Amino acid sequence: MDVTSLDMMTTPAALVDLDRVDANLKRVAAYTRQHGLRWRPHTKTHKTPELTALQLAAGAQGVTVATVREAEIMAAVCDDVLLAYPPVGAERLVRLMRLPPQVRLTVALDSGEALELLSREARRAGRTVGVLVELDLGMRRVGVQSPEDAVALALAVTYSSGLEYRGITFYAGHLRIPQAELGPAMREQAARLATYVEALTAAGLRPSTVSGGSTPTLWRSHEVTGLTEIRPGINIFNDRNSVSIGACAWNECAYSVLATVVSTSVPGQAVIDAGSKALAKEDGFTDTGVYGALLDLPDILVRGLSEEHGLLDLSSTAWRPRVGDRVRVVPNHACASVNLHDRLHLLRQGTWAGTHAITARGW
Repeated sequence: MDVTSLDMMTTPAALVDLDRVDANLKRVAAYTRQHGLRWRPHTKTHKTPELTALQLAAGAQGVTVATVREAEIMAAVCDDVLLAYPPVGAERLVRLMRLPPQVRLTVALDSGEALELLSREARRAGRTVGVLVELDLGMRRVGVQSPEDAVALALAVTYSSGLEYRGITFYAGHLRIPQAELGPAMREQAARLATYVEALTAAGLRPSTVSGGSTPTLWRSHEVTGLTEIRPGINIFNDRNSVSIGACAWNECAYSVLATVVSTSVPGQAVIDAGSKALAKEDGFTDTGVYGALLDLPDILVRGLSEEHGLLDLSSTAWRPRVGDRVRVVPNHACASVNLHDRLHLLRQGTWAGTHAITARGW
């Protein structure tokens, strides 16, 4: 695409402010150095090897992926990959074993069935795959349910050929609350984690890696005793949800969707050409029926979405856009929005600076 300004872009278009990206990466790199934590960012947010390379250059010590497709793409720029998803399914496992041999591959597991499948495929491929035993510390999605279960699964890993026990992992995605209210939840998380570490240590299986963390809990990660690495994803871009709970400031949002005003006929609103297929229809952490806000006018909210239409609520503002005006929308959830686009348009000092194809979409 021959683009020299935002006015020439076909909308909706995904935009990334690289100056803000750089600043976001510097902040998390400084935080992890200060607290002695390894930084293994989750690439599901941006799904591009070029931005993974920026994270590695800033100090990341590996990457996290959710899909085999992401693993395949990120293996081209990173030789230390954690698949934080149970690798169940023949085609998924075969592709995983075909990653370049120099890639240090680790997967998260919470069942003997997934372990057996992985062990069999690792033996066939002649490679060693690391395993982190997944714990449920309150998310209620995946993860073993007791320290005894963790010990049993870790022991099974040690007796399985082709596999290497490397520690434990968890995801506290249920902690999506304001930063000022996180203290008790972080202490509870630390206490629950300690019961698992103690049981594993008593069984001679002390975890060398204790992997956790998320963007909502990023800046409180050091409060979880025993945590060795964190896996935030969204913080490279940030989004409206992150702002709403105090995990970042509005001026730290690096991702937005450029949209065009296509109608102002209905009083009190303006319609843009970014709907659910561009922004993703996810409610906010702290409100419902709101799906984003304007980057330059954050009090103006997207209060309605259909597939191709977004409704800007103008009821509390004197601002009145005209048909053809361009706006930039910060969605509630950056990851879900990025996945709907095929490329990221890059900005440096507000000027278009090229594109990155979003090559890691798919499974």
